[in-house]
Amino acid sequence: MLAAVVLLVALVFGVLTLRRWLFVRAGGTVECSLRELRADGDAADGGHGPWRLGFGRYKGDVLQWHRVFGFRRRPRQVIHRRGLVVAGRRVPQGEEAAGLLPDVTIVEVRDGGRRLELAMGAAALTGFLAWLEAAPPGSPVDPPGQDS
Repeated sequence: MLAAVVLLVALVFGVLTLRRWLFVRAGGTVECSLRELRADGDAADGGHGPWRLGFGRYKGDVLQWHRVFGFRRRPRQVIHRRGLVVAGRRVPQGEEAAGLLPDVTIVEVRDGGRRLELAMGAAALTGFLAWLEAAPPGSPVDPPGQDS
């Protein structure tokens, strides 16, 4: 019985590793945690959803976000470059820092009616901001760090 459980755990780990390898192999992926900011959240969590560990994959004008511990090939979130607004950036505070990768910066973005926070390292943040600024001429992308 114990051997079956160990085999099952190894199989799940293998599938997750293979999935991640396939995404990374295709290129354009970055480590990126995400959480949704809800306008109608209760006072207990400050209106914020939980941080989810994942990775983003740039595909043209969208950033596809996938959970690290998931089996789906389809992204959980799709962030469109067109109309994306960077509302601000900050460093993790208190307990929040314990749940995130070390040395990350948190960027709040607005994509239409959605408000999200992305936590990423310095290199990933530089790439994200470059991706935003590389939008085609005439795209309504606000400069990073500006509030509208």
